[in-house]
Amino acid sequence: MSKIPVLLNASNNHMQEILKLNQDLVHFLSDLDMASLTELGNMAEMFKVVEVDGKVAAFLIAVRENKPYASVNYKWFLDNYDKFLYVDRVVVSEDYQHMGIGRLIYNEVFNHAKSTGVDKVTAEIDIKPPNPVSLKFHEAFGFKEVGKQMVAGGKKEVSLQSVQL
Repeated sequence: MSKIPVLLNASNNHMQEILKLNQDLVHFLSDLDMASLTELGNMAEMFKVVEVDGKVAAFLIAVRENKPYASVNYKWFLDNYDKFLYVDRVVVSEDYQHMGIGRLIYNEVFNHAKSTGVDKVTAEIDIKPPNPVSLKFHEAFGFKEVGKQMVAGGKKEVSLQSVQL
């Protein structure tokens, strides 16, 4: 087994594995079913998977501004920025964490943003309940908090973050 991560465009062949991975880590994410995953994937600027030995180890969905995306966090960025690349979710399987896959994905996000003339990458991180690993990871990439909001009917609080490229 090579254990070398390979970044690919997501395809229909990946959808079941992506959905399972999202559900495995849904406590840090919003819930998706196949229809909502397909819809989100269709509006995404970037919809990528990382395979390790033929298995989906991670995925990325990032959306540009002015899409019909109903996420309250996306709408916050839409209300506050004219041009951005919103990282809706980066999900790395617990079996493949600490292998540099998150860095691989974010380097791809930043390269894509720069090559398409976008100078701002945005994301949100749970702070209630806390996700300290994600906060530290995003901080290392230069993300800074630009706002906060309650989501999920007041069950979660997120830190809205941005990095200027």
